[in-house]
Amino acid sequence: MTVTAMPKGEEEQETKKRKPIKLIAFLLVLVVAAAAGYFLVLAPKGKKDEAPKPGAVLALDSQQINLAAGHYLRLGVALQLTAKAPEEVDGSKALDAAIGIFSGLSVEQVTKTGARDALKKKLLTDLEHRYEDEVMDVYFTEFVTQ
Repeated sequence: MTVTAMPKGEEEQETKKRKPIKLIAFLLVLVVAAAAGYFLVLAPKGKKDEAPKPGAVLALDSQQINLAAGHYLRLGVALQLTAKAPEEVDGSKALDAAIGIFSGLSVEQVTKTGARDALKKKLLTDLEHRYEDEVMDVYFTEFVTQ
């Protein structure tokens, strides 16, 4: 029988049968959404958020780096290694990164307010990629322009 052909009493019974099904479906969707929200947002994170433990500090020899207009920068760098770093770390990657970042800059670009910190952050970002969990900070031990 179609809904139009059904007597009114049967139509009400049919509507009453559908209500529990709709309620169960709604509750199921609500539970799935709550579970997804918990796991994506509220669930505790793994050990990735732990800060690395500091290890040894590796001081590298100072280098003279050519700047623009015949000027140069004498730069000394020390690497703060993590506890995961091997005993012998090759500093040539760090020196290469420093030369690449500082070469060709003008004296003004190197000495203006905030430039040293910005260049240090750029160098640290490069070193974190080159050393992969071995370097956690970089220190300038010498910074002289002429």
